Amino acid sequence: MRIKRALVSVSDKTGIVEFCRELSGLGVEIISTGGTKNLLAKEGVPVIGISDVTGFPEILDGRVKTLHPAVHSGLLAVRDSAEHQAQMQELGLDYIDLVVVNLYPFQETIAKPDVTYEDAIENIDIGGPTMLRSAAKNHAFVSVVVDAADYAGVIEEIRAGGDTTLDTRKRLAAKVFRHTSAYDALISEYLSKVTGDPLPERFTVTYEKIQDLRYGENPHQKAAFYRKPLAAVDTLTSAEQLHGKELSYNNINDANAALQIVKEFDEPAVVAVKHMNPCGVGVGESIYEAYRKAYDADPVSIFGGIIAANRIIDEATAVLLKEIFLEIIIAPDFTQEALDVLTQKKNIRLLKLGSLQSGANRSSQFVVTSIDGGMIVQESDVHTLSESDLTVVTDRKPTETELKQLLFGWKVVKHVKSNAIVLAKDDMTVGVGAGQMNRVGSAKIAIEQAGDKAKGSVLASDAFFPMGDTLEFAAKAGITAVIQPGGSVRDEESIKVANENGIAMIFTGVRHFRH
Repeated sequence: MRIKRALVSVSDKTGIVEFCRELSGLGVEIISTGGTKNLLAKEGVPVIGISDVTGFPEILDGRVKTLHPAVHSGLLAVRDSAEHQAQMQELGLDYIDLVVVNLYPFQETIAKPDVTYEDAIENIDIGGPTMLRSAAKNHAFVSVVVDAADYAGVIEEIRAGGDTTLDTRKRLAAKVFRHTSAYDALISEYLSKVTGDPLPERFTVTYEKIQDLRYGENPHQKAAFYRKPLAAVDTLTSAEQLHGKELSYNNINDANAALQIVKEFDEPAVVAVKHMNPCGVGVGESIYEAYRKAYDADPVSIFGGIIAANRIIDEATAVLLKEIFLEIIIAPDFTQEALDVLTQKKNIRLLKLGSLQSGANRSSQFVVTSIDGGMIVQESDVHTLSESDLTVVTDRKPTETELKQLLFGWKVVKHVKSNAIVLAKDDMTVGVGAGQMNRVGSAKIAIEQAGDKAKGSVLASDAFFPMGDTLEFAAKAGITAVIQPGGSVRDEESIKVANENGIAMIFTGVRHFRH
């Protein structure tokens, strides 16, 4: 076998002139359409128009040009079938040995902020996917290229043997079906949003690989890092790494957790995370002050942690950050002076995010979680609490200072693994209890971590108290105010304990389970 005819039709014309010039030089006849044909002709590459092959003009503003038997018989004919050969000869049809197609830019079109529905629909490719699928199905005989990154390899094989190898054709065919599958998934997602059906009877998602990872959660597990098409710019997948080692699987999980917490705050804030739980969160008048509080919250656990900040890291803050071992620092940006300080540490990863959406400005996304044999899908938890949502259920109302700390603690506790308890004081966390099988266990951990700082602090709980025992522990530790969802059949027991100990307690009516 030898590649004699190629059909080329691309919207992304990167490298296509050089590729076709090489093909032509190897004796390959090139058929093309529309803008691709015009470009090749202009650049002096011999090219035949698709209408000369089909005997039919391109019609309906180019919507119909390759959907023709002269094209698809040339792609789908089984070359070692006597019956197929006889039919091709009888009808005067010829084979097409190579297809080079990439599709209308649907993703780029819907990414435009002012895109209209009509423009989006017009950029759904029909003929391109059809040709790709035909060629990929018949990869035993036909080579198909959908990615410019494969041009050089294909040329090399044709030059060496007149055709690509079967292994190469199989690999290229698999790539085509991944490509068309992702293309259709984007169209499906767009139309599902337009029609108000975000959780349809079939849920198809697609992601683009950013990089292979050295390993997964543990060294014996393989892993890779993927980005969702059209992901928001303030996500980890869009971050620019300015310095340091390659991110690991665990780095990515922890960094994402830190980023989600810091987005809760409009004021300068710093979050330290270990194993996807916050070990220290602080807010202040400056990012320097916020970091000091995040560090003081738990100077032991922050070692080897991930830091996320919602303001530019300046030199003074960088000097403090440099004092301890940190895996990652994420921020909207770094001053040059800060970079000069931090890049003295060879391995620390510095990630620049640009602008951040924070507080009530964040938009909900869908969270996909794999389970054995399937997945579960839900909206992300971007609920923002306002003071009007609060109900004081105790005799004593929280003071203005307590209320501020309660709202701070509430923003943090929603990101702590359930059962979750957070103690807050002076615009910082002083104790965090995470992931215990009962709420009393989490409260004990948080109070023990806080030590003397527990006295005068406030407590936030991600879910209601099923009985009064957690409040009893809080009272003994000197905690003065509590914020929790409420809704237990035994709420009155907790309210009674709070009243007996002069604790102010607020119900939010919203829980934040996190598993």
